[in-house]
Amino acid sequence: MATDNGNTVKVRLVKGLRGCQERHRLSVRALGLRKVNDVRELKDSPSVRGLINQVGYLIRVEE
Repeated sequence: MATDNGNTVKVRLVKGLRGCQERHRLSVRALGLRKVNDVRELKDSPSVRGLINQVGYLIRVEE
């Protein structure tokens, strides 16, 4: 997983949330993503990394 110079990580929602677990929907919401192709730049922390690992099949980490 890539990080930028300012200790941030950019995530993009690449799949829809239909049919996935409710816990995973809440994790995507916690990352600040609402619709497909939404992008958020988040502070790189262990809690954010845990959310990314949990829903890795729904999102893409970008540089």
